[in-house]
Formats: sequence, C-alpha cells, structure tokens
Amino acid sequence: MKKDIHPKEYREVLFHDTSVDEYFLVRSTLQTEGTKKWTDGNTYPYCPLDVSSASHPFYTGKQKLVDTEGRIDRFNKRFGSK
Repeated sequence: MKKDIHPKEYREVLFHDTSVDEYFLVRSTLQTEGTKKWTDGNTYPYCPLDVSSASHPFYTGKQKLVDTEGRIDRFNKRFGSK
C-alpha cells in the first residue's frame, strides 16, 4: 500500500455558512488555519462556506423551475399525434 495517502486526523470542524449565518459542527479531515470558539466553550478548526444545505435553494425548497413551454406541449409539437 502507498504510504502517507490517508489523512492524519479525523476531528470536529466548525463550518459557517456566511450567507445565512448558520453554523455546523461536523467531523471532518479538513485541514484549516483558523479556529473559532463554539457555544460549548471548546475551540474548533473553522471553515467559512458560501453555500450549504441551510442556504441552497434545492434544500430550502425555494428552487424554481422555469418552464417557458410545457413539456407535454413541446413533446406534442415535436412528435405530434401520428
């Protein structure tokens, strides 16, 4: 087996979704430079995020599908009734 290909440390990391100011404490192998104190009094490695499940439209239910023409109408237009 190859040496030194596996991460050294599996620890809790504090992820911060900056777009909605939501924090997640998750176990990860991510190596970060910054640390931040959490509400439980412990200091964890800190990683800011732009998008997470708290702000992504797919997971929040705010995703909109824009369909200019109905799928059935488009199918009938292409193939018609034969």
